[in-house]
Amino acid sequence: MNDLTFSFAGQSLCAMGSGALWWPDQGLLCVSDLHLGKSERLARRGGPSLPPYDSRDTLSRLAADIAQTNAQSVVCLGDSFDDLESLNGLDPEEKIRITTLQAGRRWIWIEGNHDPGPVDLGGSHLAEFEVGPLVFRHIAQPNAKAEVSGHYHPKARLRARGSSITRPAFLADSERLILPAYGTYTGGLYSTAEVLRDLMQDDAIAILTGTQPRMIPMPR
Repeated sequence: MNDLTFSFAGQSLCAMGSGALWWPDQGLLCVSDLHLGKSERLARRGGPSLPPYDSRDTLSRLAADIAQTNAQSVVCLGDSFDDLESLNGLDPEEKIRITTLQAGRRWIWIEGNHDPGPVDLGGSHLAEFEVGPLVFRHIAQPNAKAEVSGHYHPKARLRARGSSITRPAFLADSERLILPAYGTYTGGLYSTAEVLRDLMQDDAIAILTGTQPRMIPMPR
């Protein structure tokens, strides 16, 4: 499996190259910031036109990760939809795809700032979710312990031999883990941004996603 195993809050977790988090002992797959329906939302609000295939692509990658891990639980860590109307903008095949992915497993929608209300699409809708020592929520909270969150779409730049590579990245220290955005049309915030530097401890690490996930000290 294309992943990198690391320890967080005494648990063995896997940062997958796709940007998903896999917790083998719990059979739990976590993804953040799917932003399904973003192209539809932009078109609806008169924004720039994007090819309307983002939701299909995001769901296809999620289906592949679920199949690869045989996840028994899926946690969508907030901003799963680009806004609450985006659900209605999904085409019937995409809705069926989500229902199919939910079949036979626990599915949890964590509320985000883009999708604060419940969605009528199966699964459970929660403000946050605790399992074992970990707490899953959308936005990192002050003084949190063993917290898994998203929201900031972190990315990191690795410089080597006169060139640089920028990738979405997991950020982790002893108390918090921030996931990269999983959605196809999601941008990112560099780990050097003040808000991320303030949130993460001095010894935080970044795990760059991609075909070969790589752990580096968090660029600050």
